[in-house]
Amino acid sequence: MIRLLRLFCLLVVSIVLASSAYAQDDGVLGKWKTVDDETGKVKSIVDIYVEDGKLYGKIIELFRAEGEDPDPVCEKCEGDYKDKKVTGMVIIDGLTEKKGEWTNGKILDPEKGKWYKTKVWVEDGKLQVRGYIGFLHRTQVWVRPETPETPETPETPETPETPETPVSC
Repeated sequence: MIRLLRLFCLLVVSIVLASSAYAQDDGVLGKWKTVDDETGKVKSIVDIYVEDGKLYGKIIELFRAEGEDPDPVCEKCEGDYKDKKVTGMVIIDGLTEKKGEWTNGKILDPEKGKWYKTKVWVEDGKLQVRGYIGFLHRTQVWVRPETPETPETPETPETPETPETPVSC
């Protein structure tokens, strides 16, 4: 009986450890607000997912300024991406996981129509997205959509207090 109880405890501990390790590996998965590293503005929401062991990211929502096309196409892209709608476009393609980072894939900048080598990882709850041209790189920091401190999150305007009016009886 004691042997069976020990086996059961070992099984429970193994399941807990395995599930926590799995959860850590999936830290990059889900929805992320893309924040332009040059302007600090939120540009889109990208849904990051794994398919056949590789990491992909698809634009699911765009944030456009007044006067900009609300549903743009990738005019500068080449091949299958040429003149395709940016919303719904896969911009992170084929990354593989290695030591807590996803690498050996590519990322598309739809505004420039260019693909870059990339790697992504989570640091302090934020997604680090690094694009490379040769040995030069640029890193953007993406945040979860529910993160309140993003630059484009509108602040709630304060309601002016109304002075109390004495009530006459």
